[in-house]
Amino acid sequence: MQNERVNLDAAFGKLQEYFSPKVVGRVNDQYVKVTKLKGEFPWHTHEHEDEMFLVVRGRLTIGRSEQDGGPVVLEPGEFFIVPRGMRHNTSATEETWNILIEPVTTTHSGDVQSPLTKSIAEQLA
Repeated sequence: MQNERVNLDAAFGKLQEYFSPKVVGRVNDQYVKVTKLKGEFPWHTHEHEDEMFLVVRGRLTIGRSEQDGGPVVLEPGEFFIVPRGMRHNTSATEETWNILIEPVTTTHSGDVQSPLTKSIAEQLA
């Protein structure tokens, strides 16, 4: 991962499942992950980590409570940082390509376990 060029089209092209991020790089204590999204991911919280979502293709909605400002809709080329402790979910009506930047300790689905949850080992494979 270090000292290697990453082609994002190729990285996204290898993804077979929605909501199954794959690590494509590491910057200090942050993983850079690619993931394809379609449908809805469960509501969850990351108590100790911020999470950055950068849309490459498609359209992503990040759900937040009304008291946290309500949903955020991201178009290609836009990003949003979900602060630690904020309950959120993600949804996409069409296939959406997303880059995640988050600490290496971040669990995929935060405080919730679901059939979509992927371990760090699965994300590194």
